[in-house]
Amino acid sequence: MKVLIVSDTHGKDENLEEIVLRETPFDYFIHCGDVEGREIFMEALVECPCTIVSGNNDFFSDLPREVMIQLEGHRILVTHGHYYGVSMGLYGVLDEGKARECQVVLFGHTHRPVEETEEGILLLNPGSLSYPRQEGRRPSYAVMELQQGKAPVAEIRYL
Repeated sequence: MKVLIVSDTHGKDENLEEIVLRETPFDYFIHCGDVEGREIFMEALVECPCTIVSGNNDFFSDLPREVMIQLEGHRILVTHGHYYGVSMGLYGVLDEGKARECQVVLFGHTHRPVEETEEGILLLNPGSLSYPRQEGRRPSYAVMELQQGKAPVAEIRYL
């Protein structure tokens, strides 16, 4: 199963449209928050099952704060990350992932891509398609491959 993962698009759709075209076909779409009212557009654009959570800039949103999903036998926590202090380190999301017996924790908020495996849990932040903050400031996203009984494989990709 191919999963397309983005975060922190902040209402700007151009780069999202480009990566959807680039990565099609994919089986599932995940947005880790700060969509700023564009969730209906995104669901129509990707034409596949979606999980979209709210971020700290999704004021008055009906989107959930976080979601637990199961794909190909993998327990996955999807959150924006600001409630777990991801700007200060990964300990909060790691502890939450352990407490919920997750194999994957997906988050955003920092606008910096991260792909680390800690204590058997894949911690993945796709970065930002609209306002990247890492060195070089290239818009980024992630693609994750999931297979039942195999470890998740993820890759940060750049525009």
